Amino acid sequence: MRTLGELEAAVMACLWQSQTPVSVRDVMDRLNADRDLAYTTVLTVLDNLHRKQMVTRELNGRAYQYVAAKSQGEYSAELIAAAAAQSDDKMGALMHFVERLSPQEVRELRAALDAQQPRKAAPATTERRASP
Repeated sequence: MRTLGELEAAVMACLWQSQTPVSVRDVMDRLNADRDLAYTTVLTVLDNLHRKQMVTRELNGRAYQYVAAKSQGEYSAELIAAAAAQSDDKMGALMHFVERLSPQEVRELRAALDAQQPRKAAPATTERRASP
């Protein structure tokens, strides 16, 4: 999986922060608080992200409205999985990643993992009927 370029990441950050679909103009206005981008530049980046299946779009009048196709967490998880998959020692790579987490992040990870564990079923009780 390829990582996002700097401008692609900035555009995706706008989409991830938005609660509603956004237009090219919306993204451009948000990004131009920090830089000066042309409408066509933002349009090209959104088209590229659409081709990469990072965003979905729907025609609204004469302009498209864009939405992130996956959450930031899902994208980050794909990056971590891709990086670990490149190692001959996937578990070792993941453990080195975990070692870089703060104690709070480790607690949160442990709680999330515990929540994913299948609940062990209570042992079945068998009732014996008394013989008549």
